Amino acid sequence: MDPIKVETLLKVQQLRDQFDNLEKHTQWGIDFVEKYTKFVKERSEIELNYARQIRNLSKKYQPKKKEEDDNKYTWCRAFHSTLNEMNDYAGQHEVIAENMMSQIIAELTRYTQEIKTERKAHFHDGRKAQQQVEASWKQLEACKRKFERDCKEADRAQQYFEKMDADINVTKADVEKARQQAQMRHQMASDSKNEYSSYLQKFNQEQNEHYYTIIPNIFQKIQAMEEKRIERMGESLKTYAEVDRQILPIIGKCLDGITQVAESIEPKNDSSQVIESYKSGFEPPGDVEFEDYGQAMKRTVSETSLTNSRTDSKGDRSSKSKCKPLWPFIKKNKGANPEDFSHLPPEQRRKKLQAKIDDINKDIQKEMDQRDALTKMKEVYIKNPQMGDPNSVDPRLAEIAQNIEKLQAEAQKFEGWLAEVEGRMPVKSDPPKRTSVLYETQNNTPPTNNNCAQDRESPDGSYTEEPSSEVQSKVQPETAESGDEFDDADEEIQPTIGTCKALYPFDGVNEGTISVTEGELLYVIEEDKGDGWTRVRRNEEEEGYVPTSYVEVFLDSNAKDVFSWRRVFLSEDS
Repeated sequence: MDPIKVETLLKVQQLRDQFDNLEKHTQWGIDFVEKYTKFVKERSEIELNYARQIRNLSKKYQPKKKEEDDNKYTWCRAFHSTLNEMNDYAGQHEVIAENMMSQIIAELTRYTQEIKTERKAHFHDGRKAQQQVEASWKQLEACKRKFERDCKEADRAQQYFEKMDADINVTKADVEKARQQAQMRHQMASDSKNEYSSYLQKFNQEQNEHYYTIIPNIFQKIQAMEEKRIERMGESLKTYAEVDRQILPIIGKCLDGITQVAESIEPKNDSSQVIESYKSGFEPPGDVEFEDYGQAMKRTVSETSLTNSRTDSKGDRSSKSKCKPLWPFIKKNKGANPEDFSHLPPEQRRKKLQAKIDDINKDIQKEMDQRDALTKMKEVYIKNPQMGDPNSVDPRLAEIAQNIEKLQAEAQKFEGWLAEVEGRMPVKSDPPKRTSVLYETQNNTPPTNNNCAQDRESPDGSYTEEPSSEVQSKVQPETAESGDEFDDADEEIQPTIGTCKALYPFDGVNEGTISVTEGELLYVIEEDKGDGWTRVRRNEEEEGYVPTSYVEVFLDSNAKDVFSWRRVFLSEDS
């Protein structure tokens, strides 16, 4: 026999009288497994609650629709990316809870039921074997008491026979009867002895088998069950740690993502975005001219002249009092905003008008798509009358045609306002042009009457009153003659603010643009103002606009700072 098995058997035999204590110990082990299972279950609930709270927190601080414009700033995008990473972070804690439920709690719950059933079977077998030994012992005791009783009866019968045999007064028949009774009792005692001896041998054999075979086997099974329980407990603890360890790399990636978006924040770019968003497009006002009120004193003083001068002075004062103050001292309009966005500065007004036109064009496209679909449906109905009445589509087609007409009219209205703004500002769709002659004339016209430039200029620089017919008649010939041409003779050469290198070739076929070749070096004289065009110069005679995306600009540090803070100054004062 294997020495290890013999040693184990000897150890088990030492517990043969500790059956009840083993039963209590194994029950305590199962209770401990259930206690550990409850611990893991509560831990998974904590993970789920934590994940739910993190998700709710992330959802709470997600940007609303009205805050979507904030995404143009890198620090806002970094925070929003952090919220998304935290949402993924919460998902990993949900994974922890799910894995604990499936890999630990479910397994231990199933195993606990199995070990309870196995333990119940082992101790049932043990109790059964113990009951059999106890029953055999009781039967052995009964045989022993019967043998003892029969021996006593045989002794009394023998003594009675001997007494009867010695008494001369007793008949021979009575003596014979006592002798037979004594023999019978001796025979019964002899049979009881044999039975007792036989059962004693049987009991000793059963008892030996019980304590050296049956009970040790049962205890070995209980020991194996206990060792397996302890082993499963260790495996479960490893799984508990492994479930956390598996999600650590993913959590690390979430944290790395937060670090990356934090490092991607660009303060200078964000400040430039602020400048781009709020720049007004106003030109700084010119110097205020000296108004000489002493000229009237040089004239001959008379009643008529005095009266006239007073009248003229009143007229001048009244005309000047009507003129609105120049930017940046203008006040913003209060109340409802006009439909043409004239309450906004020129640059912002252009953006609003362009966005409005884009929205209207999208609506027109939707209506046209519906019209095309209905037209195809009508053609199908005409070819297959059984599918529907072609005339049933006509009312909807007429309604769509009216909607398209209204939208096109509205688009033309906004395009007219946009054209008014673009007369002073360059846009992407059209290469940047100089200010229209009409605008220059109106701004350069001296305030000789009450309809001065400031009278027609709203706080944002847009005109609210129509110019006089006299001014229009003077301006129109010049406009027809010059149009949008550059007047290089009257324009001073602008200083350069940096250099640029052409990344791609560009054919400047449109008016105001300049052709460049790939790799060509040029001077930058005007930075991109948000319209996608940069003004460059090749020499003193050749200059124009090129797409900003076609060149790599290297601005001088001093010029860049001056332009940036100049824009900030303009936007703050607006």
